[in-house]
Amino acid sequence: MASATLSTAACPSQLCSSKNGIYAPSHALLFKPTKFLSLGKDRRMKIACQATSISADRVPDMGKRKLMNLLLLGALSLPTGAMLFPYTYFFVPPGGSGGGSGTFAKDALGNDVVAAEWLKIHGPGDRTLTQGLKGDPTYLVVEADRSLATYGINAVCTHLGCVVPWNSAENKFICPCHGSQYNYQGKVVRGPAPLSLALAHADIDEGKVLFVPWVETDFRTGEDPWWS
Repeated sequence: MASATLSTAACPSQLCSSKNGIYAPSHALLFKPTKFLSLGKDRRMKIACQATSISADRVPDMGKRKLMNLLLLGALSLPTGAMLFPYTYFFVPPGGSGGGSGTFAKDALGNDVVAAEWLKIHGPGDRTLTQGLKGDPTYLVVEADRSLATYGINAVCTHLGCVVPWNSAENKFICPCHGSQYNYQGKVVRGPAPLSLALAHADIDEGKVLFVPWVETDFRTGEDPWWS
């Protein structure tokens, strides 16, 4: 009986025969038939197979691969974050915060509003825009006795967000976009705006005007503030 030569590197689990069909382990195998011999009508052909497998030192190390991916991600994240930080900071409204969560009012030049100086050039009934909470345009109100009102009026229209100018001739805020009207305290008197203008507390902190969020009842309507 002729025999076939098996590779010395092949283990028994790597051999195959024609009896049960070709069998391969989970890793890749290459089969090379070496010799076959028919011994008669009633005898089955026998095939010896030589298996070749990938050596252990060539199998990828998944732990090292994950480590390299993390190192690459970290290397890319640092410069990306450094570039995004100043870009994001650009959109933060300027101005320091006073006590609590308040924001100092800013004039048209970006300077803090000093109450005494403001009243020297703004008379009774005056309503002039300043920069308020979250950078929103906010009116400072001068009362009839030449004192600052304890509230500021947010100038953003509650209809579609236009800035509403003060019309001193009609003693109203009139929106130029769609005609909404608000009284001298910012209460809505004509639509399409559905709500009154938002309020903010106007306090004095070391001589400067400080806007603080208004969370109490809206004194104009007797209702809870919709903006808080």
